[in-house]
Amino acid sequence: MNAPITPAEVARASDIHQRLAAALNAVVTGQQRVVRHLLSAFLSGGHVLLEDYPGTGKTTLAKALARAVGAEFQRIQFTPDLLPTDLLGASIYNQRSQEFVIHKGPIFTNILLADEINRASPRTQSALLEAMGEGQVSLEGQHFTLARPYFVIATQNPIEFHGTYPLPEAQMDRFALRLALGYVSIDDEMAIIARHGSNLAWDSGTPVVSIAEVLAFQTAAAAVPISADLSRYLVSLVAATRQLPAVELGASPRASIALLKCAQALALFDGLDFVTPDLIQEIAPLVLCHRLAVRTEARFAGASAATCVAELLESTAVPR
Repeated sequence: MNAPITPAEVARASDIHQRLAAALNAVVTGQQRVVRHLLSAFLSGGHVLLEDYPGTGKTTLAKALARAVGAEFQRIQFTPDLLPTDLLGASIYNQRSQEFVIHKGPIFTNILLADEINRASPRTQSALLEAMGEGQVSLEGQHFTLARPYFVIATQNPIEFHGTYPLPEAQMDRFALRLALGYVSIDDEMAIIARHGSNLAWDSGTPVVSIAEVLAFQTAAAAVPISADLSRYLVSLVAATRQLPAVELGASPRASIALLKCAQALALFDGLDFVTPDLIQEIAPLVLCHRLAVRTEARFAGASAATCVAELLESTAVPR
């Protein structure tokens, strides 16, 4: 059992979050809430799927995070002809030494941007499953442990269907959160075009947080306590998705873990040393909606994953 988190650890963790959030908000205008939720996944060891219309800043946000952390960064542009070996690497014969040498692919990094992930074939998409779920890669019969922290931030456009492959349920379940940036206000968009062409923070500058600090935050977040009643409330929310008549496939226990970890990170963001019901309710739709498969007849009747989760949050009793 983890030792209780101390006030000093809470203060240090909150400071790490504030520095990261300030760096990202300086680049991505008008997206403070998305930045908060993105960092809750990153600083708790989860992965994020950014799904929104072209030009809303998905890639910019991913680059800004990579530059704000003193960590190795790789970007992969997913295309229909991308092969698993383009991600993982391959064993290449060295004629001079007369032996096969493993050449590691871009998946071996700290922060991986999988740009337009739904453009690659299911075979290539599945190459990410082991890395995202277990933090390791199997290559040529060998197992390689990935460096920590390991964070996959994938992007996709929801309105494009030609030349795309929908992410399978197993892949979706590996993402702690699915986020959408959306269009910003007129004032924020004016601020964006006003600084267009200037040097952005992700294009130049120094990291504001080190790898050691990210790992320290993850350790602190795991020690944030949650009461037995609130833990049962959290699990009950996830389990209830499997009983909904409109839902064909509910959320797995992996969703419960992601919901807890993100809520623990949010608690530290707010300077708290415990998880509250408000934090669970704040992050629950982002954790659960992309994991639900709604029945076709229910969709025709107006149901969606978002409405199902909203109904659960409304109907499930909150512990006092």
